[in-house]
Amino acid sequence: MIEIQKTENSRPYTEILNKIKSVSLRPTRQRLALGKLLFDDADRHVTAESLHEEAIAAGIKVSLATVYNTLNRFAAAGLLTEVVVAPGRSYYDTNITNHHHFFCEDNGTLEDIPGDAIKLASLPEPPLGTKVKRFDVVVRVEKD
Repeated sequence: MIEIQKTENSRPYTEILNKIKSVSLRPTRQRLALGKLLFDDADRHVTAESLHEEAIAAGIKVSLATVYNTLNRFAAAGLLTEVVVAPGRSYYDTNITNHHHFFCEDNGTLEDIPGDAIKLASLPEPPLGTKVKRFDVVVRVEKD
């Protein structure tokens, strides 16, 4: 009988399981599957619709509503950043470091701008009883 040693690398969901647990979310089957799609590769920008299509293509049975709920929960927990480019049109960014975005209005793509590439001389005073949590800059571009 051959004995197979289990290593950290042989468990495909270990990393996402730990990530989800680290923000006190319950690791449901759907969250694990969607999280693996989101976080297995390099940083990326997705819409709920694009992630839903990717999940279906990967054989993951999940509704679009569940994808929306998962993305919103991940964003609220700090695993993703929501980038609103228009009313009702959001992208979710797996890169949660301080940075900004180019939004190409021609094809709907989002590209990162390093956080230190934009210099802001000052911010206005926030309304009484509030503080600035962060600021996001979306630079809208189009093809020549």
